Amino acid sequence: MLNTNTSWLAPEIMDVVRLFDFEDADFTHYFYFQGEKYINCIQYMDEIYDFCESYPTQDDVQFKRYARRSAKLAFYELLNKVTGISFPYGALTGIRPTKLAYMEEGEGRDFKELFARMHVAADNIDFVGRVMREQRPYYAAGGGQELFISLPFCPTKCRYCSFITAPISSTGQYVDDYISCLERELASLAPMLGRVNSVYIGGGTPFAISAAQLKRVYAAVAALRLPDCEYTVEAGRPDVFTREKLQLSRDFGVNRICVNPQTFSDVTLQKIGRKHTTAQTYEAYQTAKEYGFDINIDLIAGLEGEEVADFGHSLECAAALSPANITVHTLSLKAGAKLKEETRRLHIDGIGEMISLSRRVLTSAGYSPYYMYRQKYQAGGHENCGWALPGKACAYNIGVMEEISDNIAVGANAISKRVFAGQNRIERCASPKDIPTYIAKCDKIISERLKLFGIE
Repeated sequence: MLNTNTSWLAPEIMDVVRLFDFEDADFTHYFYFQGEKYINCIQYMDEIYDFCESYPTQDDVQFKRYARRSAKLAFYELLNKVTGISFPYGALTGIRPTKLAYMEEGEGRDFKELFARMHVAADNIDFVGRVMREQRPYYAAGGGQELFISLPFCPTKCRYCSFITAPISSTGQYVDDYISCLERELASLAPMLGRVNSVYIGGGTPFAISAAQLKRVYAAVAALRLPDCEYTVEAGRPDVFTREKLQLSRDFGVNRICVNPQTFSDVTLQKIGRKHTTAQTYEAYQTAKEYGFDINIDLIAGLEGEEVADFGHSLECAAALSPANITVHTLSLKAGAKLKEETRRLHIDGIGEMISLSRRVLTSAGYSPYYMYRQKYQAGGHENCGWALPGKACAYNIGVMEEISDNIAVGANAISKRVFAGQNRIERCASPKDIPTYIAKCDKIISERLKLFGIE
């Protein structure tokens, strides 16, 4: 239990407490601000620990930022001392380490100094720098819009998945009405569209719906008459690929697709609830290559039952295909996932070695890390990272994850974001997660998005 005299710091503190799996411990916390000193006093197990940080503070925004930072650091240093355990990103608990690094640079400071103070491992400080170097051209271009379309339908639901997807066998009756709502939403976007950098149709598994249904979605996008841009479809699992859907995608201008096996082990595929095989992964990939797409392959480090050698095998298999992108996720416990219902905390032997191995293998194969993000309850406190061959970085992933462009999102569980450049402000509107509720509220969603983007 946490008792604190500053309740608005509690969420930040608890992020660190959960990292160490200390939710059942009792802490009494007092926060004081004196001059430029941020003082945190923590009582734990009848001992009192004092921590003091000094930051020049000009306004209330800075005060709250530094107060949260100092509280997280105090609890991290205490629990590190008590347990002897450290984590790869130290006291950084946010999902966007690069965004914090850019903020430091924008205020004239070297982000490496802050990251070192927050106990980020030296190799991860260097890794963040690598990602930022790859992103520089996209930051220089700045602004614009990314268009996201949600198709939350899958053949089956994987054990680790927290998305709103359910097996299409139980949601198939909604697909046509759902697409009718997407058509209405997309048509409503015309007045707000400017420089569109990318289109991204995500899932779920977009190829899980029929070719005729997929064509309706593509036609609705085509009706917006967007200029040529990056156009991704997260086609998904290999068992739903068909030549008809691939040709349809090519005909409507899609130039990037995702083949997402997560592993090249048939044993693991069965464990996580997949109904396809590694052979089908190879078949889907080779067939997709015939249509000229840039292809992304997703892998997950830490899948149940896999050891370092198993994950290394998947890395080698993916790299040997030489796709444009390989995305390496670290397994995470997420609300709504069956895995989280059964497991309180992920303790995966060798997870750090798996992530280090991915960096070595992919760098050696000619890939560079171009975007990254982190999640709560992620095994070992590591990260998810997208890797790209030269010139093949996904603009959508950079624009949305770094929040440097507007994200116009349609469909269930879609979150539109309007970025106010230079104001350090982002406004959002979200659609319901539940598919029937989304369908019932489509008109309201359209109205709220128009208002968000200043169209009454």
